[in-house]
Amino acid sequence: MSETAYRRLETRDGELVHHYGDHVHLLADPLALTWLTRLCEPDCSQPEVNTLVTRLYRGLVREVANRAFPRAVVRRKTRMAALVEEGVYEGQIIDPNTKVTTVDIARAGILPSMVCFEALCEILDPALVRQDHLMMNRLTDTDEKVTGAGLFGSKIAGPIDDAMLLFPDPMGATGSSLVRALEYYREKVEGTPRTVFALHLIVTPEYIRRVTDATDGQLQVYAWRLDRGLSPADVLEQTPGADWARERGLTDTQYIVPGAGGMGEIMNNALS
Repeated sequence: MSETAYRRLETRDGELVHHYGDHVHLLADPLALTWLTRLCEPDCSQPEVNTLVTRLYRGLVREVANRAFPRAVVRRKTRMAALVEEGVYEGQIIDPNTKVTTVDIARAGILPSMVCFEALCEILDPALVRQDHLMMNRLTDTDEKVTGAGLFGSKIAGPIDDAMLLFPDPMGATGSSLVRALEYYREKVEGTPRTVFALHLIVTPEYIRRVTDATDGQLQVYAWRLDRGLSPADVLEQTPGADWARERGLTDTQYIVPGAGGMGEIMNNALS
C-alpha cells in the first residue's frame, strides 16, 4: 500500500488537507511535486540535484513571503506616468523593510539557506537580510538510531529581535536538529523573532509531532511533501493526521520513506 493523499491531492487554500494544526502548511503544488519527484529518483545526480533544490527553495521562500511576510502599501510611478497622470501603481507589496535571518544548518541546509538568502535580498532591503550558520549533525547509538543532534560550532551575526527567522533544511525527519537549533537561538541569541519558520522539501508525521510539542505549535512549518510510507494501509487511506498516532514515515534508523535517500550526502556528492 502506498500513500494516497497525493493521488487525490485534496486541497484547501493551496494546501493539502490535514489534521496536524494550522501551523503546518503542506503545500499542494503539482509543479513543485514534479520537481521533487525527479529529485528523489535514483538516477538524479549532480548537477541536476542542486538545480532542482534551488528551484524548490525559491518556490518555498516565495510561498512564505506571500503568505506570512508583512506588506506595505506604496504609490509608485510607472513608465506611463510620463505620458498620463494616471500612470501610477498604488497597492500592496511585500514590505521591503522586513528583517530576516535565514539559518544554514550544515550540511544539507547550506544550499537551501543560501537560496533563501539570495531570493530575499532581491525583494527586501538587502541590509536587513542576513545568514547565520550552525554546524550540526545527527547523534546515533550503536544501533544507528538517532538519539539527538550535536552542535559543534556557530556563526551568529547578532540579535534576532523582530526578525523573520527561517530554518531551511531539506528533510524534516526526526526533528532533533531543528529542536536543538531552536534551543540554541532561545538560550544564546539576543532578541525575540517576529515569527519562526521551518522550510522543508519533505516532512514526516514524527517530525511534525516533535516540533509541535517542542514549540507549542508556534513554529510555522512549510513543506512540499508529507511522507508517511510505513503507515498501515488503513491509515494511508485517511486524511493525513486523522490517525496521527499510527502514522509512520521513518525506518528504525530514522530515514524517511519513501524519502529521498540522504540529501546531505547527495547534495555534497558524499555517497560512499
